[in-house]
Amino acid sequence: MARHWLMKSEPFKYSWDDLVAEKEGTWDGVRNHRAKNNLAAMEVGDQVFFYHSREGLEIVGICEVSVAGITDPTDPEGKWAAVKVVPKTKLPSPVTLKQIKAEPMLEDCELVRLSRLSVAEIKPEEWSVIMSMAGV
Repeated sequence: MARHWLMKSEPFKYSWDDLVAEKEGTWDGVRNHRAKNNLAAMEVGDQVFFYHSREGLEIVGICEVSVAGITDPTDPEGKWAAVKVVPKTKLPSPVTLKQIKAEPMLEDCELVRLSRLSVAEIKPEEWSVIMSMAGV
């Protein structure tokens, strides 16, 4: 069964629109062990929320893992993980961090509990709540 994730990116460095323009992007540069483990656990077909961090603080789209289990090309030592993702759909209504924090059903979400984590797992029930909040 496919799993669900959330990946954060600062839009001034790499935005949803950048991913759409590229058609496939490499998610690399992650230097946190828990985030690395999440990247390593991803499989082709897993769905991923694309979250704009620092600016916007909101989930703006959904992408899909297209290539899993690769070594981060920015890591000369080869110990960090990466994946490739393709854009699937822009959300009709972005879901803000403020909205997520205000939703009691999302209080245990890794995005809320581990706010500095750049790659988080999203449980199926959390995914459903967020999708409803986005108008999907």
